[in-house]
Amino acid sequence: MATILASDVGPDAPAAPSRKDIQLIITASSLGTIFEWYDFFIYGTLAASGIIGRTFFPAQSELLQTLYAWAGFAVGFGFRPLGAILFGFLGDKLGRKYTFLVTITLMGLATAGVGLVPSAATIGLAAPFIVIGLRILQGLALGGEYGGAAIYVAEHSPPGRSGYFTSFIQASVAGGFILSLIVVLLAKAVMPAGVWDAWGWRVPFVFSLVLLAVSLWMRLKLSESPVFKQMKAAGQTAKNPFVESFTYPGNLKRLFVALFGIAAGLTVIWYTAMFTVLSFLQGTIRVQETAAQLIVGFGALGGLGFFVLFGWLSDRVGRKTPIVIGYALTLVLLFPIFWVMGSAANPELAHAAKRAPVVVSGPACQYDLFPAKPTECRRLLDYLSKKGVPYTKAHTPVTLVLIGGVGVEDLSDAGIDAALANGGYDLRPVVPSPGNIALILLAIFALSALAGITYGPVAALLCEMFPPRIRYSSMSIPYHFGTGYFGGFLPLISQVIVARTGNPYAGLWYTIAVVAMALVVALYGLEESKPGRASAD
Repeated sequence: MATILASDVGPDAPAAPSRKDIQLIITASSLGTIFEWYDFFIYGTLAASGIIGRTFFPAQSELLQTLYAWAGFAVGFGFRPLGAILFGFLGDKLGRKYTFLVTITLMGLATAGVGLVPSAATIGLAAPFIVIGLRILQGLALGGEYGGAAIYVAEHSPPGRSGYFTSFIQASVAGGFILSLIVVLLAKAVMPAGVWDAWGWRVPFVFSLVLLAVSLWMRLKLSESPVFKQMKAAGQTAKNPFVESFTYPGNLKRLFVALFGIAAGLTVIWYTAMFTVLSFLQGTIRVQETAAQLIVGFGALGGLGFFVLFGWLSDRVGRKTPIVIGYALTLVLLFPIFWVMGSAANPELAHAAKRAPVVVSGPACQYDLFPAKPTECRRLLDYLSKKGVPYTKAHTPVTLVLIGGVGVEDLSDAGIDAALANGGYDLRPVVPSPGNIALILLAIFALSALAGITYGPVAALLCEMFPPRIRYSSMSIPYHFGTGYFGGFLPLISQVIVARTGNPYAGLWYTIAVVAMALVVALYGLEESKPGRASAD
């Protein structure tokens, strides 16, 4: 572990920032991070409700529209590593401050652009291609934002406080998700339903321009990181930060551990706690859309304190211990938490699935995301998955559907709906009772705690792992590869797993597998840190 402590700062280091300076640094950096992640997450918030899919990604079924929309979500994450390489290079060469000013500007403009793209019904295939192009720009911007904000705060932190101070950056990521829910809910509240569905959903995207103006105003007040100033004055900045990230002694191991042992594990926990929960409640469990958004929003808001708590705790017990404990607890508790949530959110649906199980059978009864030739059985799986109806599959010469052991004669959508209703399935959106809402909130708090214990200490940990001259690049590259691919593709992969198995909880196995891998890598590859301030060599 290349831990860099405050005692390593040279005698010519700038004076430590005052309390007022620290407050401005944390406020400006955190608000910028909230706004930038709002820009990135507003797409996911609306993708979960189906608006993005039916507007930009028309397909033969609602499920495919949703899957294509999540694929667009994943594309943005897929380009985060490239943004990390590009802006990491600039951050190590030109400075922390100006690099994340560029990233937040690019993000704000790209987000507003999504809200201005005409629908596929208006301009055809150009619509999804333009949206994907804007998502790519968002991914590039996000690849440079997180590392810049986290490093900037860490390099201003007093000795032994970097875990606490950088935890506000970690909480700000969740804050961006919460802000996206708040803006969506407020916009829906002041608009008639028809206006919202027609064009009102575009307002949260265009609102990004207001947030961009506030972010630039706040961040322009900041000065450059004292660590970077000292390195630049001494002529110690890296000539090629990207190359040095892979050639600096011991850095390859650090990059490996940061990617597979830290970024991959914590990000799937966080995305499961936020986006999987929202999609699970709105889609699979059939909770009324606004009710689901309010529940998840309040749950996420109540869980923000866990990020700060465990960031603060890591200054006292080290970074590795809470992360490893969080991984282990996730492996044990993830399925039970979701079982509690599902039973509380829509108990009648759970009872119907036990009383009248659904069996779909046919000669080629499997779900393929991109089928060469769609079959009747595949259409049925698609329809039932989108309805949130669990099912099992079997092989028979002809396509059959059994609900509670009774065959369904009419396999049209209307016929399936009627048969499900006769079998006791009420698929109308529900609003859980107050007592059950309390149970759901407790489940979300538990997931937030798992996210907080693994995510809260991470910014300080990653800053301490890498030497300052290549810190922006070395921290950003593994972080965004891990979060971009393991986390960004989580909604798509988990939804496909659910569609292929018919089990609404089966998608959680993806999270379990990635966290198990991260636990092994962290246990054997991550050294316990001696917490301190990320500073100069």
